[in-house]
Amino acid sequence: MDIKEIMEILPHRYPFLMVDKIFDLVPGKSASGIKNITLNEPYFTGHFPGNPIMPGVLMVEAMAQVGACAILGEEKYQHQLAYLAGIDHVRFKRLAVPGDRLLITTELIKLRANIGKAKGKITVDDELVCEGEFLFAIAKS
Repeated sequence: MDIKEIMEILPHRYPFLMVDKIFDLVPGKSASGIKNITLNEPYFTGHFPGNPIMPGVLMVEAMAQVGACAILGEEKYQHQLAYLAGIDHVRFKRLAVPGDRLLITTELIKLRANIGKAKGKITVDDELVCEGEFLFAIAKS
């Protein structure tokens, strides 16, 4: 999925769209995407000025958005919204900095009715950056 296709599924727009590309999607099962970090990101002006690092909460949001693509890519959930309802077991293993290409992978653990649960991780050059689990509430848009 390119950025235009992602924007058809997710309601987010700049600067809150945290996914540049979805390169692997198995609707209702898993999704993998990419976020390229550049120094032009608006959060770098105020987050550790002079030592730019991507805020951890935005890495969590990026994982959640890729997980939402896995849910909303399934036909019965199309044209709905996946709201982040819970975050568990999040761990940050290294900093993400400008020039990094985040590889974001998510796998759905549970998907029933209006609830979804996913496990996600972010790597850079095969090194674990962040991981966690997410609960989604699925609602009509």
